[in-house]
Parts: sequence; structure tokens; C-alpha cells
Amino acid sequence: MSKHYAVDVIHDGQSACEKLLRPSWDLLILDLNLPKIDGMEVLRQIRISQPLLAILVLTARSQTSDLVSALERGADDFLIKPFSLLELLARVRSLLRRNSAPAVSVPKGGRLTINREEHWVLRGERRIHLTARELDLLEYFMKNEGKTLSREAIMRDVWNIPFDSSTNILEVYLKYLRDKVDLAGETRLIHTVRGVGYLFSNDPQN
Repeated sequence: MSKHYAVDVIHDGQSACEKLLRPSWDLLILDLNLPKIDGMEVLRQIRISQPLLAILVLTARSQTSDLVSALERGADDFLIKPFSLLELLARVRSLLRRNSAPAVSVPKGGRLTINREEHWVLRGERRIHLTARELDLLEYFMKNEGKTLSREAIMRDVWNIPFDSSTNILEVYLKYLRDKVDLAGETRLIHTVRGVGYLFSNDPQN
């Protein structure tokens, strides 16, 4: 059934990299197994020229390491083959809705204000530019302010993959986020709860 989306089809990685130099699309659905240039390399190149483009990866590769690699290169979400058309449409709607959302102000959490469209956050008068994944992670923390969140819950809800103790992708992104949000002299917002997970709180006693 028609969903009224305008769709362009590109059959190889090289053509995709060339055509996607122009910011004319809202969403890229990317297969990793492409001729000429592999999908992973396409993902890396596209993220340089189109940092805000929503990217949904389709793959038959089910190893956690492959999925993590796709996320680290800038994928916003992924589907493992085989998948249902209904699930694909649900993911497409979610990504398009997220990237078209207006600025969101969250009054708690150190008076942070999120602007999703332009990928920045205000902390007081300081503007902080974040990647799409950093923004997802921060917004998730803000919505769960005061709750201790396990690593398993964060990987499931933010990355949409099971927690894998062999990868440190969560710790890497948390370091990126903390380095930007919690500067020296500011009240720390993102706290480690040793042996349990992480907590977002404006309480200096944490």
C-alpha cells in the first residue's frame, strides 16, 4: 500500500556516495552488501558530507560487532534481514518524526534545552553541539532523570541492540557526552553508579 513517500533507488555504493553529496533527502535506507563500495564505507563517507541525514541500515549481518561498527560509523538505526514491511515502515516513521521534531525544552536537568533539528543543547547560556547519537543518549537520560539506568536498558532503548560486555561503545559515547556537557566547575549531571549503571541528576550530592 502506498505511504506517499518519494523514493529514489541507487544500486551501488559508488553512485550512492556521488549522488548523496547533495542534501536532498530526509532518510537513507542503506544495504551494507553493495557492489563497488561496501555499505560500511558508504556510511562513513555520507556521515562526512551529511551529518544530519537519518540513516537506517539493512543487513543480514547479525554479529554484534558488525552492528556496533555500523552505529559507530553513524547509522541511526538498523534492521536485520529478514524483516517485515510493517517493521520497516515503523522504523522509517520513527526516524522521520525524530528528525522533524521541533526544539524541545526540558526544564529539569540543569536547565538543559534540546534543539533536535540543529543537534545542539543549551546548558545555561552555553551552546553544546552533539552528534545524533549523543543527542539520543542525553535525551534518554533527561527523560529518566533521577533513575539509575542499567547498561542493558540504555543499549536496548538508545541503540536498539542487546548489551554486549565485549564492546565498550556505551562507555565511549558517555565519555564524549560528559566531555561536552559536564565542564570543569559545572554541576555534574551524568553520574556513574558503580556496579549498576548510570544516573542523570542535578543533585550535587550524587
